[in-house]
Amino acid sequence: MVPKELKFLLKLLGFPNYRAPLTKIQPTPKMKAMERNSLCRRLCNQGFVASAVVVTKLKIAPPGKSLLKLDPTGSLVKEEELQVLQACAKRTISPQKTGIPSDKQQIVIHDLSQRGLIKIVDHRITDIWLTDQGQQYLLENYECNSTSEHIHLKMLTDYLRLLRRFQGVAREQVQSATIESQEPVGTEKLAVSESKPTDAAILQLIQDLDNKLGTNNYLPIFHLREQLQPRLSREELDQTLYRLQQQEQIELSALVHTQNYTPEQINAGISQRVGSKLFFIQVTVE
Repeated sequence: MVPKELKFLLKLLGFPNYRAPLTKIQPTPKMKAMERNSLCRRLCNQGFVASAVVVTKLKIAPPGKSLLKLDPTGSLVKEEELQVLQACAKRTISPQKTGIPSDKQQIVIHDLSQRGLIKIVDHRITDIWLTDQGQQYLLENYECNSTSEHIHLKMLTDYLRLLRRFQGVAREQVQSATIESQEPVGTEKLAVSESKPTDAAILQLIQDLDNKLGTNNYLPIFHLREQLQPRLSREELDQTLYRLQQQEQIELSALVHTQNYTPEQINAGISQRVGSKLFFIQVTVE
C-alpha cells in the first residue's frame, strides 16, 4: 500500500461507521477527482474498501437481445424489466431513458446486470466505507517508513480511536470470560436507585460499569440494559442515550465484528436505518 492509499483509509476513519460520500474524501489537498476515483477503485479491488454505485449508462447484452426475440411480451421477466430491455435494445442509454419510476431504476438495472441481460457502461461511486478487511489491515499488517506529508494529528487521533475500540473488544472478551468463570448465574448489579434514574445517574452508571468491566471507555450497550431493566424500557433508554449524545456527553458507535457477541447481546444495540446497530458507548466528558 502506497502512502496515498493509507491517507485514503485514514480519512475514512474520521466518519461515522467509517462510511462517507466519495466526494468528502480528499487524501491530499491537490488530488484531482480522477486520481481519487482511481485510488478508490484500486482499494475496492483489494478488498479494503467497499462502495455503493449509481449506474449512469447501460446497454443491452446478447442474452438480453435473445430474450426479447424469444419473449417479446415479457412473460419471463417483470414488466419494468422488459421496459428497460426494450429501451436499451438499440443504443446505450441513461437510467432516465428507461421510462420506469426513478426510485426503481437502480434496483431493476442492477438486477438485470447481475443476470447478464444488460451491461453497465458507466457508473458513479456515491458512498464508500472501510471493510472489516481494511480495518484488520490497518491494525495488524500495515507498515511504512515514508515521511510523506499530510498525515496530520486528526488522522492520528482517528487511528488511535480505532485501536482503542478493538482493544475494548478484546478486554470485553477477557472480562466476560472471567466473570462467567467466577460468578454464579446472574451478575451482581451496581447500586442504582429503584426509581427511574435521571440522565446524570445513567451517565454515572455508564462510567461505573466501564470501570468495573474494564471496557476502556467502549461499553457495550447490553451491559447497561441489564442494569436498568425493568425500570427503563428499551425505548426510554434509547432516548436517554440519544439525549446524552446530543449534549456531547457520550458518543455511540456501531458494532463491526459481530462474532465476538451473542445474538441477544447484539440485539440489545440500537438499530439504524443504514448500517450496523449502535453498540458501544464512549463517555466524552471528564
